Amino acid sequence: MAERREGSLDAPERHPINWQDVDYYNEDSLFTELERVFDICHGCRRCFNLCHSFPTLFDLIDDSESMELDGVDKKDFWKVVDHCYLCDMCFMTKCPYVPPHEWNVDFPHLMLRAKAVKFKQQGAGFRDSILTSTDKVARLAGIPIVMQTVNAANQMGFTRKILENTLGVHRNASVPKYHSNTLQKRFANRSSAVSQPAATEQTTGKAALFATCYGNYNEPELGEDLIAIFEHNGIEVKLADYSQCCGMPKLELGDLESIQHGKDKNVRMLAQLVDDGYDIVAPVPSCVLMFKQELPLMFPDDMELKKVSEAIFDPFEYLMLRHKAGKLNTEFKQSLGTVAYHAACHLRVQNIGYKTKEMMELVPDTKVELIERCSGHDGTYAVKKEFHEISMKICKPIVNRVSKSNPDHYSSDCPMAGHQIENGLDSSKQPEHPLRLMKIAYGI
Repeated sequence: MAERREGSLDAPERHPINWQDVDYYNEDSLFTELERVFDICHGCRRCFNLCHSFPTLFDLIDDSESMELDGVDKKDFWKVVDHCYLCDMCFMTKCPYVPPHEWNVDFPHLMLRAKAVKFKQQGAGFRDSILTSTDKVARLAGIPIVMQTVNAANQMGFTRKILENTLGVHRNASVPKYHSNTLQKRFANRSSAVSQPAATEQTTGKAALFATCYGNYNEPELGEDLIAIFEHNGIEVKLADYSQCCGMPKLELGDLESIQHGKDKNVRMLAQLVDDGYDIVAPVPSCVLMFKQELPLMFPDDMELKKVSEAIFDPFEYLMLRHKAGKLNTEFKQSLGTVAYHAACHLRVQNIGYKTKEMMELVPDTKVELIERCSGHDGTYAVKKEFHEISMKICKPIVNRVSKSNPDHYSSDCPMAGHQIENGLDSSKQPEHPLRLMKIAYGI
């Protein structure tokens, strides 16, 4: 008889997402699996303090007549699904029953399946279609006169009330600004300042920057800072031709077919860059994770995608690999003092360690306080009328830590998480991305 072991004693494994299988969208099959996993979660409850999905599930059970899962109306299962925004923290940090454990619990990917079933049956409402069409909306909002109107409207109380009542975007939610002078425009036809990059065992010394929707249209400064820091470290930087959104917003919506269209365009372009000797970097953790994990699980037989997934890096992962090989510039000009650093969920899921923290700690007289909590933002969850206040409650422990430590800087690799923290602080101090902090430390 095979030995039975309690808990997850082996490294977690992710199974391919069989989204093209007909049974994947079978509602009866889905609810059978939801019941199985929800009952395991009910008996464990380790994830009670993560997102709002688990408190919702446990309250439904505890408020039922039987105080067991069989007392919960199956229609209420959708309430649990709606609160999952695929941060992956339950799978990565809490659940003892993830594969290869025989119970085979992958809560986030089960929620993804449920979202896909719901999307297949109902499609998306106007608001969710708008919020997840990030590149299309950004292109429109990037037209100069449209940009000025949108940015101004997002700062006015009465227009935010109208937006809340008509579109369902909460009036107090932090919404990004748009730029007509995008990163692509700023660096069009630009040649790298580094002409003779030095390769290491794990890096080529040539990096192609995938700007991402957010990095191109909302905060092009992210790309500017990354390029400045990389070139300061002797790394040749080429701006990849922006093509499509990475697909993370559509993943969270359950619109899996739309992801395939964007994947095909992006992978074709990025794979060619890899063939040309470039590594790939992107400034937003969710986008890197999409290429490292979610897309390969959706398309396990796509060899071009596999090539890209093995060549894409978080910026600080890349820099610290260079440091390991003795190729990092450590001549810093300015201390950062104390930094309250929020480690974004989609960065933690990459299992690369705290490379951003490690690099900031190379700066003399700099103290980094690590905060390992979810900000509750997710890109779209925190802006929705029905979820915003819950998202701020999820973020509250981070806000309290930042307030208590009164740091010289507070920062997150996820720019949206940084603004979520800012939204909860009673302060005029703004978040500073780690790339900006390193630029300050270098005196660039």
